[in-house]
Amino acid sequence: MTVQELKKEFESLYGAGGEIRIFHSPGRVNLIGEHTDYNGGYVFPAALSMGSTIALRLRNDNIVRMKATDLDDIVEIDINALENYRDLSWGDYQAGVMNELSKAGYDICACDMLYDDTLPHGGGLSSSAAIEVVTALTFATLSNEKNGIEKPVDMIEMALIGQKTEHNYIGVNCGIMDQFASAMGKKDCAIFLKCDTLEYSHAKLSMEGYTLVISNTNKKRSLATSKYNERRAECEAGLEVLKGFFPNAQTLSDISSEEFNAHKSDIKDEVVRRRVKHVITENERVLASVEALKKGDMIKFGQLMNESGDSLRYDYEVTGDELDTLVSEARKIDGVIGARMTGAGFGGCAVSLVKNESVEKFIEQVGKAYEEKIGYPASFYVSQIADGGHEIK
Repeated sequence: MTVQELKKEFESLYGAGGEIRIFHSPGRVNLIGEHTDYNGGYVFPAALSMGSTIALRLRNDNIVRMKATDLDDIVEIDINALENYRDLSWGDYQAGVMNELSKAGYDICACDMLYDDTLPHGGGLSSSAAIEVVTALTFATLSNEKNGIEKPVDMIEMALIGQKTEHNYIGVNCGIMDQFASAMGKKDCAIFLKCDTLEYSHAKLSMEGYTLVISNTNKKRSLATSKYNERRAECEAGLEVLKGFFPNAQTLSDISSEEFNAHKSDIKDEVVRRRVKHVITENERVLASVEALKKGDMIKFGQLMNESGDSLRYDYEVTGDELDTLVSEARKIDGVIGARMTGAGFGGCAVSLVKNESVEKFIEQVGKAYEEKIGYPASFYVSQIADGGHEIK
């Protein structure tokens, strides 16, 4: 909904009067570099125009009231008891962010809040990171104003607050990519990010003649209940073996393909070996992709997307029938030069690089084939590349 529609719904819910402010943070699509972030590697995400938007108004007590436009109930949070809301079915991410901000020295201001989310929940486009970042930005802004601090909110710190929320409050040992992309996105640019150092640069996406089409399996998945943490443990097991040969390696991303190939037989567990292979080769695909885009070589970029998708399917095993169907059907369409799953996998979304004139045919034919095989429809999004978290004045 528009800002004016959101404000109108806010007033119908909480009453008229007072200053209503609007904050927004986007979801993200990762173009390439999957499951490398928690291994200290390279990723290449872009922020989307879809995201999480908050309308809010300050209160004079110790209560934060929250509601989502697509949910019926209002959730109440006592800002003096932020540890007590881990079991909420909705609102636990927000409570966790407030808790982490409080531990970091921010004052949590009481307010009424209405969230409007345009991202599919559990779809692999980082709806949770968008909620975390917009919540962190909102309360950090209010805290700074309360305390007379005029400097802008540190958006990298807000990304880290979101990650700490996942680790400490939600129980997901996630990497930094999703929150960083939501916080630091830039219109018409992707973010080339090294996840262990947070070194980054914005790379202009000049995709003339092509469109990024996001295909949603509509299979809901939760990272906390998926095999995400299992994959992370497998990577750590592989790193422990390789550190016997490369003691200075802090993460798998410190090890090259040549070094891995020289010692891969020392990783006796064949499954762990394949997990490590994916991470190390995926890092190299990110580097090659950035170079390809600098040269305007979209065909090469599409090939690297395909290689990434195959590695995620066969070496990292995080796809499944739904994602495999979307990707395989996408690659059959004339005008598609690259297709792969995006996000953590186990459901969620795929991303395809499609010639502009083929987008309509892509959505029609992939959608039809998917529903025939899987039994329910997919959803498709053609989103713009947008800015990261900000207040809408």
